[in-house]
Amino acid sequence: MDFGLVLQTDPPASRVVDLMQRAERAGFTHGWTFDSAVLWQEPFVIHSQVLARTTTLTVGPMVTNPGTRTWEVTASTFATLNDMFGNRTVCGIGRGDSAMRVAGRAPNTLARVSEAMKVIRTLAEGGEADLGGGAVVRFPWIGKDSRLPVWMAAYGPKALRMAGEEADGFILQLADPYLTETMVGAVKDAAVAAGRDPAEVTVCVAAPAYVTEDDSPGALAHAREQCRWFGGMVGNHVADLVARYGADSGVVPHELTDYIASRQEYDYAHHGRSGNPETAFVPDRIVDRFCLIGTAEQHIGKLRALRALGVDQFAVYDMHDAQETVIDAYGTHVIPALNG
Repeated sequence: MDFGLVLQTDPPASRVVDLMQRAERAGFTHGWTFDSAVLWQEPFVIHSQVLARTTTLTVGPMVTNPGTRTWEVTASTFATLNDMFGNRTVCGIGRGDSAMRVAGRAPNTLARVSEAMKVIRTLAEGGEADLGGGAVVRFPWIGKDSRLPVWMAAYGPKALRMAGEEADGFILQLADPYLTETMVGAVKDAAVAAGRDPAEVTVCVAAPAYVTEDDSPGALAHAREQCRWFGGMVGNHVADLVARYGADSGVVPHELTDYIASRQEYDYAHHGRSGNPETAFVPDRIVDRFCLIGTAEQHIGKLRALRALGVDQFAVYDMHDAQETVIDAYGTHVIPALNG
């Protein structure tokens, strides 16, 4: 199993770079950042510094979207980084939650995500793509060996199907075994129906991880408070699904939707941060299901279960008060146990 580290690009950028270097030394293979231009610093500028100061880490956004940058700019950015550092990028992409809503726009449609994935991948790998209005372009400076895998974040049935049909990877932002099994199954089934080898679709589960010294009630309570924000973040996407399909449609599992019944307004000023006051509605059981908390041995047990469900990478959301501790614990205990 591969392991990734996910960070927000809060200043100073040097700390993001330092933590990514620490993660590489600990055995992590991927470094991911949020991408929301209003809330945080520009990720691709920081990605260049991470790539320059690491040797093997693959770097990308979790996730970008088709609405905040033109597609040729996104493709050119990835292709430039790949030319400089040797195909060490991956494009995580989705509809755009915080990036779009903070700027007063609605998230992108799935049709737009689909078209963007094709154009960005094609251009970044040196092919020709239609940008609309009859403008067919190609980057003349790209070498024949440029590669850009595109991984799609998804929750709902249509998005899961699209990920299986079109994406190189599937990003699931929660670590609940039941929902992981259900959603990975939907992606793999869609891949088969589209005539693809389902093994070609890399599965990445991303969620907060908080390693405690023991599993005492006090230690677990603190860990839950540090990770409760995640249920609020996921709840934004769940609320969109409920608005589209209804809470009792049967299209979206109750295991995903039930907990947002008491959700109120959401302030993106606290997005992705521990102590987010808008996430008090998230119950402990959701934190326990969606995140990895507890001792290193408990993390190892849950990760083995996720790996058995077809998960290829676990990406650690490291936004809490124990960033270095979690990186080091994974490097010392968790990663060797999964890959030893």
